[in-house]
Amino acid sequence: MSHTVALSMIVRDAAQFLPDCLASVRGLVDEMIIADTGSRDSTVAIAQEAGARVIDVAWDNDFAAARNRALAHVRSEWVLSLDADERLDSNARLHLLPSLHKASVAGYQVTIRNYVRSLTDRLWDRPAVRNDSTLPAAAQYPGYLEHQNVRLFRRTPAIYFVGRVHESVGPSILQSGQTLGEAAFLIHHLGLAADEETLTRKNILYRQLGRQKIQELPNNAQAHFELALLEMDNFHNHAEAQALFARAHALDPGFGLAWFFDALTQVKLQHYAEALPLLDEAENTGYRSTLVAETRGDAHYNMGNFSRARAAYSSAYRRDPGNASVHSKLGLATLRAGDRERGLWDLRAAVEARPSAPEVHDRLVSALVWTGELRSAAEAAESKLAAVDVPQAGDFLRAASLWSKLSEWRAASRIVEQGRQSHPEDATLRSAWEEITASLQIPVLASSAK
Repeated sequence: MSHTVALSMIVRDAAQFLPDCLASVRGLVDEMIIADTGSRDSTVAIAQEAGARVIDVAWDNDFAAARNRALAHVRSEWVLSLDADERLDSNARLHLLPSLHKASVAGYQVTIRNYVRSLTDRLWDRPAVRNDSTLPAAAQYPGYLEHQNVRLFRRTPAIYFVGRVHESVGPSILQSGQTLGEAAFLIHHLGLAADEETLTRKNILYRQLGRQKIQELPNNAQAHFELALLEMDNFHNHAEAQALFARAHALDPGFGLAWFFDALTQVKLQHYAEALPLLDEAENTGYRSTLVAETRGDAHYNMGNFSRARAAYSSAYRRDPGNASVHSKLGLATLRAGDRERGLWDLRAAVEARPSAPEVHDRLVSALVWTGELRSAAEAAESKLAAVDVPQAGDFLRAASLWSKLSEWRAASRIVEQGRQSHPEDATLRSAWEEITASLQIPVLASSAK
């Protein structure tokens, strides 16, 4: 028995990505329904040339409503939902069609691989993973973050998108008592790696829609949680985020992530004592992650409870033995708790394990300064410059400052000049160069910053 599949999309000004997206499903879908919400570029022409049926949909600040209008035009038995900045992985050709023959499954959770520009990026509580993708369009990105959403589902009246923003058909499938499966293929998403201006516009829109979603669903814990993450991660509005996280776990006391992120924002607000019972509640729900133990360590460390911080970081490191950042925090807490030799060993081991991580270098330098080992601190600060991918202006200044304190003016001069080569517009490096050259009695040349 054969099954038909429709690609269903909403788009706007998607000419940059749409050709590759449509090419990724060619030969897999029987029809393409594309709802355009007001494109001013060549999006519509590209879609029509690829054989898609394009419908005009007025945009009314509701992603679910727009997607449901596109669904209304689908005639196939199954629906594959993509965004223009996504593409289906090539191995989907092996797994998608066989998935349609499982009569008990109404929809499939599909893993979405979101490419990012930095390994320090995070999605909810999940850190970025180093990029091992063979997708040529993703080769430039150092890492990716993964999440799941229902992107392949049956076309029935009982299945529809829910949520003004962060919309999904998952809630309607579960509410109707139907079963979700897990797909054996993935979707590549390039949108998180967009330029800052594009991401800023997107975040402002999502904030507006998130606030509207809460007004419409005042008792929905997930809606509060989604907006809280946006406030914390993208607007750094920690007070507002904390209140939203607190509301989320008040609505759903079993929401472990909401308890954890409430604690995390309390730490960001320097409310360290308030964070500790929230972390206990997160673990009481079964959410016993590395991040919970690490955040407990951060709270104790900032309160000066170094022995308790050491115990918490040790617990976090046991949960994730390869985590160099946690290892370096453990070393710093161990040092401050009184075990200098072991603490410095842990800090140096963390640098050796992950030399490209800026924070592990910073903790080692801070520890060496605290113990009065200025020469070792200067050497460690200079080592960071060669180890990390993109040293910041402050990294050069710190290394130069430490050499200056040792009256090693030639070394300080060399490092500042390196910094000026990397950051020619930085005024603090220019000022540092003038101070050092004055100490060395070297003439300052007008062309030296070029």
